[in-house]
Amino acid sequence: MADIELGIIGGSGLYQMKDLEILEKLTVDTPFGPPSSEVVIGRLEGHKLAFLPRHGAGHAIPPSEINFRGNIFAMKKIGVRRLLSVSAVGSMKEEIRPGEFAVPDQFIDRTTRRISTFFTSGMVGHVSLADPVCPEVSRLVADTARRAGNVVHEGGTYICIEGPQFSSRAESNVYRQWGVDLIGMTNVTEAKLAREAGLCYATLALVTDYDCWREEEAAVTVEAVLALMHDNVERAQAVVSALVLGLDGLDECGCGQAAAHAVITDPAVIPAKLKEELSILFGGSQ
Repeated sequence: MADIELGIIGGSGLYQMKDLEILEKLTVDTPFGPPSSEVVIGRLEGHKLAFLPRHGAGHAIPPSEINFRGNIFAMKKIGVRRLLSVSAVGSMKEEIRPGEFAVPDQFIDRTTRRISTFFTSGMVGHVSLADPVCPEVSRLVADTARRAGNVVHEGGTYICIEGPQFSSRAESNVYRQWGVDLIGMTNVTEAKLAREAGLCYATLALVTDYDCWREEEAAVTVEAVLALMHDNVERAQAVVSALVLGLDGLDECGCGQAAAHAVITDPAVIPAKLKEELSILFGGSQ
């Protein structure tokens, strides 16, 4: 599976594109339990891709119950090196309008119920999240989306809340005082785990609403989010289709070595089973 050029986590609609040849569907075992769904392997424009529906088949898994560790580990296990997250977000700024795209480069984590690390009892490690996305993949994503005719906001901060409820108006206004650009419920956890796994991670965010801070508009609703996402799934598919053509021209980055020296536990005391299970993540750093 080492020839998979891009992994994509998003809705199932992303791999329902006419030019994608579906090759197989994989059930991937991980030390953290099963991922959200089978991984769909397909070929697009001569490139091999892996798709994983974040919320499972039929969108049955709420944000707090997504097996983020299983999802990221599964992508790493099948040979993915570059990972694109496609998701809906709310806008926290007037100039970032519904229907536009954003490619954030920073995150604030306001989640409370998730395990967002592969380091567990028996193995301690630390990676840098100063710059939590891959600059090369993020730049390619933004350029590709722009060339496809979309308005793209490159850079900015995504605040990740626990959900599944949307923000209160008071919370939304506080976040705006912090200067954040986007709000969502999933991507920071993926970004943290992708960094530990040595994956190049980037986000393509489709802006669906103004959260609830903009009082002259109705507060965000599920109906509004789903309607805009449905109307724009073809735009996201077009970006993915064009994106694969630029993968060969990417410069090398340091994402793959992010955890090379992360483990600080004495190798002699790391349980053998744990060392074996996590060898594809940290095998070179023990």
